[in-house]
Amino acid sequence: MDPLGANLGIVQVSSLVRWVNADNPAPLASKGAPDRTKGDRESSFPVRKDLNSKIALWEGDLTKLDSQAIVNSTNEALNDRNELSERIHELAGPELAIECREQLQGCRTGEAKVSKAYKLPARYVIHTVGPRYNEKYKTAAESALFSCYRSVLQLCREYNLDTLGLSVINSIRRGYPPEEGAHIAIRTVRRFLERHGNSIDVITFVVANQDKAVYESLLPLYFPRTSEEETVALSLLPDDIGNEEGEPVIEERKIRISDKPVAIGQKEPETENVATIDHNDEETEVGGVGAHAFAVMEDDHDVRRVEQLSMKPRDETLEAERARRYQRWLKRSKTENFSDIAQLRIIYQSGIDYLGRPVIVFVGKNFSARTIDLDRAVAYFIGFLDAIVNQDYTIIFLHTLTTGDNLPDFSTLKSVYQLVDNKYRKNLRSFYILHPTFWSKVVTWFFTTFTASSVKQKVHHISGVEHLYDFIAPDQLDLPAFVMDYDRRINGLGYHAPSGRDSKDDGGTL
Repeated sequence: MDPLGANLGIVQVSSLVRWVNADNPAPLASKGAPDRTKGDRESSFPVRKDLNSKIALWEGDLTKLDSQAIVNSTNEALNDRNELSERIHELAGPELAIECREQLQGCRTGEAKVSKAYKLPARYVIHTVGPRYNEKYKTAAESALFSCYRSVLQLCREYNLDTLGLSVINSIRRGYPPEEGAHIAIRTVRRFLERHGNSIDVITFVVANQDKAVYESLLPLYFPRTSEEETVALSLLPDDIGNEEGEPVIEERKIRISDKPVAIGQKEPETENVATIDHNDEETEVGGVGAHAFAVMEDDHDVRRVEQLSMKPRDETLEAERARRYQRWLKRSKTENFSDIAQLRIIYQSGIDYLGRPVIVFVGKNFSARTIDLDRAVAYFIGFLDAIVNQDYTIIFLHTLTTGDNLPDFSTLKSVYQLVDNKYRKNLRSFYILHPTFWSKVVTWFFTTFTASSVKQKVHHISGVEHLYDFIAPDQLDLPAFVMDYDRRINGLGYHAPSGRDSKDDGGTL
């Protein structure tokens, strides 16, 4: 690569608009009646013009920013194949990969490590590994994500860096809800600047299109520019605003330690001998049953305590959280322009089957998992499918001529499966995979056995187009030309297209 090519279009940090001077296109507005329990209290994030002058929000190419350091969100092996990470390595040159492999030698989740930036405009690249998000272990993910941002900021101090290009560390590829991740990122930066702002010139939140609106709406909560914004923010801030460093504080993990253990059925001692201790990283039980080493493996303490407080069953609590996340994605699907993804014709409806159920076709070859913006793709798919899956439906996945570049990794599939509403699983009648390979069968078995067991019996591998005619008429089946050409090469031309069939439903599968 031409070293000069990497430097074309360099963006000077000094040219960016600081938050103190930024015009917010979506001014804060309280939702409904003000929350008096929040609105009457003193703000934890008062107006600080000095801090507002030390941050910027910029939608652009991180690799063009001339900050002293930029942040690369990667995996434990420091070789993640996400779009931004690959671009950083491409423009930095092969030396970056060599340093990551031979000197840094990996990075654990929640930690951060520094390398040179080589041909990039920045001097350093700070690599960090964001957590995988699982609703059951939400508190662990929150703590790990906070640790990522804190570790990055601490390295800035250690290396005397006064400008930082801070990318979004959480991502849909690891299942993290964008809005929840942004809360942690912004408030951690706010608390850091409150303590160490004298050593920082500017921290730039570098966002892509899908994250810009989220950051624009949340920045005024933690960095209000006027007294009016500060007042309105009080009714919009979440209940958990973190501790003095921005770290999530889990109220359910506050325990009471008595001078005497309390037996079952025994009255709790008076409060003068009771101390409240907050273990934000580890829950400790003093006295009584549960202190053995395997106690934490018996159940998830965080979920159980929330259930006890809310008096809701675990399944109901998790499903409610899933529904809230899904609604956020559905709302996004209705507000963004996805015409570029629609033109790829990755997913479309292909008529109805013999029982009148819509048939959805997913063209694997048209899906480029390595180059497409997965967040936008997921939002587009949700917007397309939401109304269809309210009734019984069938999916045909065209595995024809797909390669590794067309298939998302296992963790992405798992995250999407956990994201979608329960109606997707409930109303799915059959999932047909056309032209499978041996490896795709292995992956499918693994995924449906350990992650998607509820749909395992609905998945069927189909070796030829002719077998699809058993449940959908040829005139209702719209397949790409390359699929038909491939099928003719491997299966010949001897098709038998039935004119109809018995419409009796065979256990939900035709």
